[in-house]
Amino acid sequence: MTTQLPALAPLDVQHHDDPKVVKEAATEDYTTHVVPLSWRMPRPSLAMSFYALVSGMFYLVTAATLAATVGTTDALIGIVLACAAFGALGYAFSRYAARTGLTVALMSQRIFGTSGSLLGALVLAATAIYYAVFESSMIANAFHVAFPQLSLALWSAIAVAINLPLVMGGIRRWMDKYNAILLPVYWIGLMVVVVMLAMRNDSSGWLAHPPQEGADFAAPGWLYAFFVYLGVLVLMMFTVDFARFGKPEQARSNGIAVFGPVFYAFVYLANGLIGIFIAYSAGLDGAVSSELVGNTMVSLLGGWGLFLVWVTQARINTANFYVASTNMEALVFRLFRVRVPRVVAVLFCGAITYVFMLTDVVSYLLVALAWQGAFIASWVGVALVHLVRTWNTRDIEEFRAGRVRRFTWNGAVWVATSLLGILLYQFGGAFGAAWSTPITLVLAVVLAAVVDRTGRGALLRRAHDPRSEVDDPWEARVRCHVCDHSYVAVEMDRDPSAEGQPPICAACGVLSTAYLQASRREHAALTAAG
Repeated sequence: MTTQLPALAPLDVQHHDDPKVVKEAATEDYTTHVVPLSWRMPRPSLAMSFYALVSGMFYLVTAATLAATVGTTDALIGIVLACAAFGALGYAFSRYAARTGLTVALMSQRIFGTSGSLLGALVLAATAIYYAVFESSMIANAFHVAFPQLSLALWSAIAVAINLPLVMGGIRRWMDKYNAILLPVYWIGLMVVVVMLAMRNDSSGWLAHPPQEGADFAAPGWLYAFFVYLGVLVLMMFTVDFARFGKPEQARSNGIAVFGPVFYAFVYLANGLIGIFIAYSAGLDGAVSSELVGNTMVSLLGGWGLFLVWVTQARINTANFYVASTNMEALVFRLFRVRVPRVVAVLFCGAITYVFMLTDVVSYLLVALAWQGAFIASWVGVALVHLVRTWNTRDIEEFRAGRVRRFTWNGAVWVATSLLGILLYQFGGAFGAAWSTPITLVLAVVLAAVVDRTGRGALLRRAHDPRSEVDDPWEARVRCHVCDHSYVAVEMDRDPSAEGQPPICAACGVLSTAYLQASRREHAALTAAG
């Protein structure tokens, strides 16, 4: 006598966007879901949103500082190497994001397991907030010097507040338009500063600045410069969270022009050359700071210089607050099982940023960034192996919570190499400070490749899949039996904890303990049966 299995619940399918989902997406931007093809952005809008990252004062100051320490020639060699490396990585990560539509959290879920996705969102949210602290402090200090009648605390609040409304509406509403208007202002302003400095001072030797005498970099000057830029690998995580809005058919061109070599030619090389010239022509040497560069702009241009400082920092802060709020939203959703609206997440990130600005925590933030840099370098290394392995596949990426393990062997590699990088940075002296990031990155790549070769997979075996039950997983929308919203079949799964295994979406699935446990029991049963 055979036991008849219960019939599967039929899928409620439609081939157009659910109006309720579209309304939420206007502010939430599919933070905990796959971005459907209907929500992808044309290249100009996507470029203007991501190019908010072009105008950070960090790029000017870093290049000027490196030129003063290792010499202009070695600094420029390191910058060119960084452009090549980051351009290639940006191309690879943006291509993956456009193909899959996944956030950093969902991508981490695929590679590191459901528990690993929490750490990925936490690291990225914290790093973006720290960057927002630095950029907002730059604005507040510049305006406080110009208008000391208002306290620094008040200017700090203003510096934070002016950015928050621009990211509350999501990436498609304001960010591209706002940054498209201010991008020419940024470059024209920098050109005016360069011309005025060239007219006032003798700048003929700015490309021949000698290296600092007696400094121990624990590496050749050009390699040390490259390693400094390698510490900003968090841009790969930023890339994923923006590139998921790219159209798959434009993945190659976006990978080159928006997220890859062209982008880094502006970010590192163009900004670097301008930063070195400004520092040399203005007589800044050694410990060049954002405040010194900002004050130089203000002294040259007066009120327009103050406006240029604001433009420089406000543009990049839209990206900082956007990434911080989306990952904070995903993190709170996972940890506390609460759906936090984007507006609340943005305000929360803004409040944290403001509190940090009022306290003397800069030195602690620098240490925290170095520690997080180890986790980010390892994340990039492990993720890069996964990208290479899936480079030519046409299969839809598997990331659903009921089909991946809690914690994978890649997750163990991530944690172990990150801790090693932190220890090397903390106790390795000059060598550790210079080499911790590249060693962490390379070791993560090697160990992840070993895990990949041993077949230590992250996926669970399951019997029924809504993806195979519809005509086109990217066009068919399936209604979730928990939230009653319809999402693309790419992210839908069968819920073995409910009668008839009705469909469940990615966001509801990651919160359902019953669904996760039933999925793992099904995997165990199928594995035992062979």
